[in-house]
Amino acid sequence: MITSQAAPAAVKILVAGGFGVGKTTLVGAVSEVAPLHTEEYMTRASIGVDDLAGVGDKETTTVALDFGRITINADLVMYLFGTPGQERFWFMWNDLVHGALGGVVIADTRRLDSSFASIDFFESRRIPFVVAINCFHGHNTRTPDEIRAALDLDPHVPLLIGDARERAYGKETLLTLVDHLARLNASVA
Repeated sequence: MITSQAAPAAVKILVAGGFGVGKTTLVGAVSEVAPLHTEEYMTRASIGVDDLAGVGDKETTTVALDFGRITINADLVMYLFGTPGQERFWFMWNDLVHGALGGVVIADTRRLDSSFASIDFFESRRIPFVVAINCFHGHNTRTPDEIRAALDLDPHVPLLIGDARERAYGKETLLTLVDHLARLNASVA
């Protein structure tokens, strides 16, 4: 006897942020499968094109996307799409965002200005998002209130602080996004 089983529902989440803030790292930390990365070595051609301030030791960069998967349960799968951070690749964000239920903006307190484009991107499309501050090696120069003010975040936008290399922080970030989406949907209903 052949039985048909319905495919699980899919949820698409976009992970965005500036160049070198930890998008690839977060996707890799939480994905249950080996993530797809489109990393390439940085070359001299990026000199004067990519702003390397604060990420001088960076050797590779995402040139298209990162992709990961998390099975929530038998009925629900979350797909993560990490965007490239360099301005010259931002045109790809418009294609990657199609069908996204929500987003994660990853920021670095040493370069908060690199987060403005991602926040504007989600706000202009009315896509709910959370902000995940990635504290590289525990480095955080600001309080949550200072970060919120510097990014001009609405009070309802969740803000988390942690290390993108840690799976627990990535899971907390995604669970916070899911809770945020549920609260927004409940307030509309």
